[in-house]
Amino acid sequence: MKALSNRMPAVWRAKWIDPELPHDRDARQPASVLRRRFTAEHTENATLYLTCHGLYAARLNGRRVGDFVLAPGTGNYHKRLCVQAYDVSDLLHAGENELTVTLGDGWYRGSVGIDGLRNYYGTDLALLCQLEIGGEAVLVSDERWEASQSGPVRENDLQQGERYDARMEQIEDWHGVTVRDYGYANLAPTESVPIIEQERFAGKRITTPNGETVIDFGQNLAGYTELRVTAKAGQTITLWHGETLDENGNFTQSNFDPGERNKNGGIPQKLEYICKDGENAWKPSFTIFGFRYAKIETDVDLQDAAFTAVAVYSEMEQTGFFSCGNDDVNRLFLNSLWSMRSNFCDIPTDCPTRERAGWTGDAGVFAPTAVYLMDCYPVLRKWLGECRLAQHEDGLVENIAPVNNSGGKISAMLQGSAGWGDACVLVPWALYQAYGKTEILEENYDMMGRWLGFVGRRAQKTRIQNLCNPYKKYLVDEGFHFGEWCQPDINNADAMKKTMMFGAAEVATAYYYRSASLMARIAEILGKSADAKQYAEIAENAKKAYRYACARDGVIRSDRQCEYVRPIAFGLLDGDEARTAADTLNDMVVKNGYHLNTGFLSTPDLCRVLADNGHADTAYRLLLQEDCPGWLYAVKQGATTIWETWDGVRADGTAHDSLNHYSYGAISGWLFSGVCGIRLEAGKLTVAPQPGRSLGHARAEWRSPVGTIVSAWAYESDHLTFDITLPVQATICLPDGTTYQTDAGEHHYELLL
Repeated sequence: MKALSNRMPAVWRAKWIDPELPHDRDARQPASVLRRRFTAEHTENATLYLTCHGLYAARLNGRRVGDFVLAPGTGNYHKRLCVQAYDVSDLLHAGENELTVTLGDGWYRGSVGIDGLRNYYGTDLALLCQLEIGGEAVLVSDERWEASQSGPVRENDLQQGERYDARMEQIEDWHGVTVRDYGYANLAPTESVPIIEQERFAGKRITTPNGETVIDFGQNLAGYTELRVTAKAGQTITLWHGETLDENGNFTQSNFDPGERNKNGGIPQKLEYICKDGENAWKPSFTIFGFRYAKIETDVDLQDAAFTAVAVYSEMEQTGFFSCGNDDVNRLFLNSLWSMRSNFCDIPTDCPTRERAGWTGDAGVFAPTAVYLMDCYPVLRKWLGECRLAQHEDGLVENIAPVNNSGGKISAMLQGSAGWGDACVLVPWALYQAYGKTEILEENYDMMGRWLGFVGRRAQKTRIQNLCNPYKKYLVDEGFHFGEWCQPDINNADAMKKTMMFGAAEVATAYYYRSASLMARIAEILGKSADAKQYAEIAENAKKAYRYACARDGVIRSDRQCEYVRPIAFGLLDGDEARTAADTLNDMVVKNGYHLNTGFLSTPDLCRVLADNGHADTAYRLLLQEDCPGWLYAVKQGATTIWETWDGVRADGTAHDSLNHYSYGAISGWLFSGVCGIRLEAGKLTVAPQPGRSLGHARAEWRSPVGTIVSAWAYESDHLTFDITLPVQATICLPDGTTYQTDAGEHHYELLL
């Protein structure tokens, strides 16, 4: 049973009800259980509408309502709180029925963000529900409900974990509820997909060198552990969840240690289960973790116990499949897929451990890859709605949406970074290119325009070193910017200081051009010709400002790879200038031992820029680089996801930072668009493979919005074969320069070597 989309009651007859008794607002509370017994004469065409402050898990006559985990999902609840609608006809009885709803803290008042802020939206939980049969409300949340805090969920927090006492499952003490007037103005129908349970991994028990019992599930993921044990009442099982073992082979959580936040409990990722007599089968309801390993502390005999890791993420069909003749590259692709799965939990987040925040920069660089891997349109569309809600009156787009910072002066200063705020343009464009839906452009057009207006006003201020630039009004060297961020041989703190002192004109002006040029195309698509002309003028002047400051006469003078990748990728260089810059970039990579030194923003474009400009061999050498920094270093270290940093587990075995960030997994986009050459631009399909002998063979299958596309190639003794399956007309470009205009169907080509 799944949530129904776009359903809301014609009239709300339900009232908001608060189930809790007076309590210490700063202390963690047990989950509240609410119940209502009622009579139904009919059971057909029954719809239950549900939402809450916090998280809900509902049961009708003892059976779970829907499969939405962590419902009603996340968001800026003050501005938009989604309502789910469930068809519950098959759960109802003619006659007496009982609906119970358990409320947890969730994003509403649980720990959120890197600071672990609590009570971000409020301190009191509340339920709103309405059951309609044949369009008539037969049950609503009102003062007739009962509530209890004596249920089995004794504590719950999305990040810290859950404590469950199975001895308290039979609740006997109930009390009344309080009706609250929270209104209905912020309620909205659910238009995305639910978060659901997905893959399951049986655990393998190991004993670490220090004697601890640890379960290895074999896959880093986001979700929780399900347990089955036979025990005596009062015996306890505690599970601590982590992503890796330390350099000595012992359990650790040090890589996502939040530092100062440890004073407030840190991120223990802990489940505590107190057993009842006999068989115990349990999984949490109001928490998820990022983990591969779980450390067990218990007095229970585990001889017949079973532990299963359950992956939890938004309901998205896998649409991209890739394989080749190199097993490490195949693992790299799977790692990208798993980091996407782990972080697309209602919205795209950065990591499932430390922050779980909807960083704009991460989504901006990964969206062109995400559309290949999974059907992520509903998730990214919902998240863009959160970006709109987080946008300031002056057009600034927050770095994180929904916002989860403290809102202080420092937080306010560190907002609106180039490459991060530009995600409000880049993500809709990526979705439009893949899905061909103009609605995604229309929905976000105002946000995109206001963002460019904000950037334009920033550009009116110019630092003294750039005052001689004749196009200085289009040079963006003021305001906060992360810059290239996370370049492997540059300290982030030092880079930030430099950026704050001297600005980030190269990055910020390039993105000003990129977003303005895309907006000119978007305005034209939407029939806004006057706007298109205006944005094209902005783009042209931003390009001139960039070239004067960073590429005078089309020549780049820099020792950083990123400052070559970006202008080539964005089209800031003309004609032979791009090829010359690519040649220089190629030389830099070669001299660096075929290692990249690009950072967060330009790494996704590195291989594409090289391959598209005559240096496919170097692009393949980068892809296959096994040393750090390189994509296969983590694979060789046994990674099953993409790491936040290239050396997430150092050669000596010490781990640091998140081991489940999807950003550098953007290389998988090039496996589709470059290696196998599948490129879809709003319904216009081109297949232009760029084969590399080092892989032997490769095959990409994309179950795209226009149909299933397959592009495969293989090196054989004296020739190179191509097998391409098309659902629509397309242009096929082979490496020897031949081009074919083809119809839908299967196509085979051979080139002599």
